[in-house]
Amino acid sequence: MRALLEGVARGETLIDAAMKRLETLPFEDLGFASIDHHRALRTGLPEVVLGGPKTDEQIALIVEAISARGQTVLVTKLEAARATRVVSLLSEQTRAKATVEPVPRFLVVGAPMPVNGRGVIAVVSGGTSDEPVSEEAARTAELFGHHVLRVRDVGVAGLHRLLARRDEIEACEIVIAVAGMEAALPSVLKGLISRPMIGVPTSVGTGTHFGGVAALLSMLNACASGMTVVNIDNGFGAGYFAALMNAPRRA
Repeated sequence: MRALLEGVARGETLIDAAMKRLETLPFEDLGFASIDHHRALRTGLPEVVLGGPKTDEQIALIVEAISARGQTVLVTKLEAARATRVVSLLSEQTRAKATVEPVPRFLVVGAPMPVNGRGVIAVVSGGTSDEPVSEEAARTAELFGHHVLRVRDVGVAGLHRLLARRDEIEACEIVIAVAGMEAALPSVLKGLISRPMIGVPTSVGTGTHFGGVAALLSMLNACASGMTVVNIDNGFGAGYFAALMNAPRRA
């Protein structure tokens, strides 16, 4: 919007052309979806696309619409094979800006936002099996302009591993703790540090783990104060929340 108004003011953009651009603001109706182009203007962060339930064709059309406005596009929960198919449906110009990230199951079109965080966000995971979710959190925060410290495989079954990294984690501004099984990591870690924490339960586990419900309940009932909890496997939600907390206040 600022660039459009400045272009009109300098005489580089004709009023009729500007009016044409404004026809699709603040949202664009694609028939099956209404693209919120003003979300970044209101909240500081652009609209993000949940990829899993949508068809490849729908995702491609949404990506094209957001990218055409000069915004970075993040598509989540998209397996690498599907992401590759979506990329093949994009225009040549948009395809050149697309990157498939298999581990967090991301399709990214465009560059990360400029770094603007107050401090570093730590993403701490209990085990290697939690990495898809922890990396989803880490990459979300990075794409939204924040430095991230990754602390991997420090579950409480080997508590010495976590204690060895305690000072590094304490030096960060915000901590995201990702764990499955009985999810003891966030409660133990929060008792060791002063930083605010976001707990992310994962669906890693067997038997009475109940697909992550046991981990979720463990975090919700943690006795260590100063932790909030997102839903099972919601690394994106944790990364997004941490990005908001770590961002400087807007004027």
